[in-house]
Amino acid sequence: MRRALPKVGRDWPAVKAEMLGYASGDVRWREGKTAVYVFNAGADVEQVQKEAYVLFMSENGLGPAAFPSLKRMEEEVTGFGLELFHAPEDARATITSGGTDSITMAVKAARDFARKKRGVTGPLNIVLPRSAHPAFDKACALMEIEVRRTPLKDYLADPAAMAEAADAATVMIVGSAPNFPYGLIDPIGALSDLAVARDLWLHVDACVGGYMAPFVRMDGADIPPFDFELSGVRSMSADLHKYGYCAKGASTVFFRSGELHELMVFDVRNWPGGRMVTPTLAGTRPGGAIAAAWAVMNFLGEAGYRRKHALVTEARERIAAGVEALGFTVLGKPQLGILAFTRADADCVALWAKLRERGWFTGVTTEPKSLHLMLSPIHAEVADAYLADLKWALEGSPAAAGVEARYS
Repeated sequence: MRRALPKVGRDWPAVKAEMLGYASGDVRWREGKTAVYVFNAGADVEQVQKEAYVLFMSENGLGPAAFPSLKRMEEEVTGFGLELFHAPEDARATITSGGTDSITMAVKAARDFARKKRGVTGPLNIVLPRSAHPAFDKACALMEIEVRRTPLKDYLADPAAMAEAADAATVMIVGSAPNFPYGLIDPIGALSDLAVARDLWLHVDACVGGYMAPFVRMDGADIPPFDFELSGVRSMSADLHKYGYCAKGASTVFFRSGELHELMVFDVRNWPGGRMVTPTLAGTRPGGAIAAAWAVMNFLGEAGYRRKHALVTEARERIAAGVEALGFTVLGKPQLGILAFTRADADCVALWAKLRERGWFTGVTTEPKSLHLMLSPIHAEVADAYLADLKWALEGSPAAAGVEARYS
């Protein structure tokens, strides 16, 4: 909507009231009605996010010499991740603005590695399963890299299909931990074996599960190896603002060595303003996001993350059992915070729209058409309410058939 800037400013209470009015139509995520976009770890974590963010909201991570506090906090946050992900001593990491930023920088590093270290000339390509995140497509569009998506096997990456698609011009192969559409961890061990055998760059996209899987494993789940403990993994992405429960605008990207990490850095010297070094796509890096990540991780600690993720696991298991009792089939065997489920005789997109009438805003998967939930700790409190409303929507599904779902 186009309009002129007010000639005279208004007082803050009036501006605030209008903002809150705008928000009156937003989804009720604090009530647990949202299972996408927001990761609700509770009011205690939300308070830490906000207060820590505000403390450093004006500081800029672009200038570590000016703000050594942010540099220290970033190093400590990435250090937590390096330890969690079994990284070798020479491994390095950076905080980015989100998963797309992390993935883009990993692709950029892999491209430069292929050009500068392997001497690959001509067109390049990346090989990834159909379920891999579209952020890889975006990165490859920016860098004119061909995307080769391979068929899935039981909703998971198929290492044999990926091996067949890869060639001498392949700069990266990808596995997800977990993939977004189904919440399933790809066979990263087999992909690591492929990477070692063919000297391929394996990136593990753990944007969703990176800061959940290690703690779920600590709580006793049989989570397969997915990180740097596998020798074929050269880079990883993991979002702090997802299951790290940090404020929005914070992810991490990891590299097996400092040499590989250097390939993602932009270092511009031929400019009148002097040398500028930026490790990510962004120049300005909001200090609030870095500070909030540091604060939340220190506030929760290992024990806190285990408690929060145990609630997510509880919610997932209860909802999975509940939807199966309603005749749905859960796709695969999810182990973390995402599950997708379908029913052959139901229009899942129409059910999604019907559930909106009771305030639920979740996701859908299109292959096959399924309902999709990305769960938070708060969903342990509302799982039974969701199942009751799903039953209500299912009973009314003939009337709901054909309803068009709108995603924006």
